[in-house]
Amino acid sequence: MALFAKLRDRLKSVREKWSGGISKLFSSSGKLDPAFWNDLEEQLIAGDTGIDFTEEIIDFLKHEAKDKNIKTPEELKNIFIARIISELDSVNGMGKSFELSRKPLVLLMVGVNGSGKTTSAGKLASMYVNQGKKVIMAAADTFRAAAVDQLKIWGERSGVRVVAQGQGSDPAAVAFDAWKAAESSGADVLIVDTAGRLHDKHNLMEELKKIHRILLREAGQERLEVVLVLDAVLGQNSVAQAETFNSIIPLTSIILTKYDNTAKGGVVISIAQKLHVPVRYIGLGEGPDDLNNFDPTEFANALMNNSERE
Repeated sequence: MALFAKLRDRLKSVREKWSGGISKLFSSSGKLDPAFWNDLEEQLIAGDTGIDFTEEIIDFLKHEAKDKNIKTPEELKNIFIARIISELDSVNGMGKSFELSRKPLVLLMVGVNGSGKTTSAGKLASMYVNQGKKVIMAAADTFRAAAVDQLKIWGERSGVRVVAQGQGSDPAAVAFDAWKAAESSGADVLIVDTAGRLHDKHNLMEELKKIHRILLREAGQERLEVVLVLDAVLGQNSVAQAETFNSIIPLTSIILTKYDNTAKGGVVISIAQKLHVPVRYIGLGEGPDDLNNFDPTEFANALMNNSERE
């Protein structure tokens, strides 16, 4: 219960900016009239749930209201929440932790600069160290010296070795060296940070494909997770980024950062429906322990400020 209360508290800003309006609609004892359905549609679209899902869930709710003789929005609230949970749960692996049965697990972190990719890498490292795991990080964003320095700072904080080379060196070579270091030292987890410069998309994608090929060859599919880090504040632009990355290398997981500051809270639903790639963690703050497991049931209830967890 304490974890649920913490989540609900961290999602306060999202409720104020978006889902609180939906919650108020469903807390009304008014009628299920055209004004209600129009307001609900506007709220869902404003939160970037996506046009397709918005139409689907409204049609679903109308059918449920007719089938069960429901007359007020309040009676539909838990049905709405259950439908959100069902949509999220339909994606295999949604909210589950990464599988550590075969080591080293390799987390290939991808995403555009500014998404919180390097910070997420550092938070994951800190999380695993706190679990007693041995972690190595690779600074494969060799284009920006600042990215390497930032990763080293995270490494120093958590006592994690960071494999790095000089600025401008081959990122794939850094990833390969880090893999060998992780393998030979018996590390549990290897976290590979990569570049995300949008102005040089072709070269960036070719770089990522090369890194992916090498890690896939060395680690094998069962030990390799391609983790896309997305900025939740960007809403549908994040979905477009995900589609771009997924067309280059197959994504297996998503981390959604800055969710505590977004007005586009429906983006997580849009990601689930369009990409069918599981959201494993959401970022709800700046601290090293503010990367939270994404639990669809607790998330949906906290987002709607619902004290009853079905």
